[in-house]
Amino acid sequence: MTSKERLLKTLNREKCDRLPVTTHHLMPSYLKNFMNGIDEQEFFDYFRLDPIKWAVASGFNKDTGEYFDPLHLELGFLEVRRVCSDNWQFRIEDLSGGNYETKRFSIITPAKTLSMILQSNEHTTWVAEHLIKDKNDIEVIAKYMTYPVCDVKEINRIAAEFGSRGLIRGHITCFEGFGQPGCWQDFACLYGIENLIFSTFEDPEWVHTFLGVLRDRKKHFIRSLKGVNYDLLELGGGDASTTVISPEIFDEFVAPYDSELIREAHDVNQRIVYHTCGGMMPILENIAGMNPDAMETFTPADMGGDTRLSEAKKRIGSKVCMIGGFDQFHFFNSCTEEQTRAEVRRCFNEAGGNGGYILSASDHFFQADPRLIEAYADEAINCKY
Repeated sequence: MTSKERLLKTLNREKCDRLPVTTHHLMPSYLKNFMNGIDEQEFFDYFRLDPIKWAVASGFNKDTGEYFDPLHLELGFLEVRRVCSDNWQFRIEDLSGGNYETKRFSIITPAKTLSMILQSNEHTTWVAEHLIKDKNDIEVIAKYMTYPVCDVKEINRIAAEFGSRGLIRGHITCFEGFGQPGCWQDFACLYGIENLIFSTFEDPEWVHTFLGVLRDRKKHFIRSLKGVNYDLLELGGGDASTTVISPEIFDEFVAPYDSELIREAHDVNQRIVYHTCGGMMPILENIAGMNPDAMETFTPADMGGDTRLSEAKKRIGSKVCMIGGFDQFHFFNSCTEEQTRAEVRRCFNEAGGNGGYILSASDHFFQADPRLIEAYADEAINCKY
């Protein structure tokens, strides 16, 4: 079987010739510091992993006065061209001078200029000051924001070029500057997760209002996916895990909005993987009940999650494909090859039964011993059905 055939068959919860094995995002700093700067696909080839090609490309509707930000020419990791209008403009100011690269990201509208401060190191970027500072800010966003769509032609060009090598994967559109695919997760990036949790008790109507704004923007994007040759699209985010919020908050503020997006995606023949890096066990059925095609990351307890793979397989393995479960922190670093191989076998024995399981690191990593990645891949290739 080709890797694409193997991965697609597993997404359909079927057995294939062997256990599919891949990894989540490959961070540019890892490829630079540990792999002599090879690219993602060279990494997959080197270790004989089943490849994933991340592909993102945005478009706009010129009939509504939208256009690409003319100053946004250099794209970062999994970044798309920003879509602006005369009433939704972007400005980036360099505030560096301390320990980290620091930038103020501003959105200029006729009513108000909104801004956030982002900081970065060689590995990643984080929010130092959130965009939403006043509750009325959501009214400004709702009134003036643009509605990016997918550049179907570009994604299909990438998919045709990639052929049968592996999966073409993307994500549901995120908010400009710093965002993530899920409605709750996007809101948390813009307002701060602590502030958002408090607001679910203090002003739930306000929270629901902006979740609806984000949902409708994402639905607009999803409807543009008709005819695009994606294999899998990511939704969700770690701020919806039970190491961050309660199952009750998940049921009221997360599931109703993201489940709508999953239905919309299925209406245009797209598969969804729901990403929950963190605690999952108390809400396994809640996530599966939103009807995604796959779930990830099944983070082990020793990495800050709570997953018991064998129990998860029994509870939801007949409903969705499971992706992840491997402890990359402990078994890609400072252990023996035999220990890494034993962890692969544990994952296969607990979750691989009857297919429907893709072995993957339970999220991205910034350091890993290549010798242990080689053992990980080799052992998985020898896990036969």
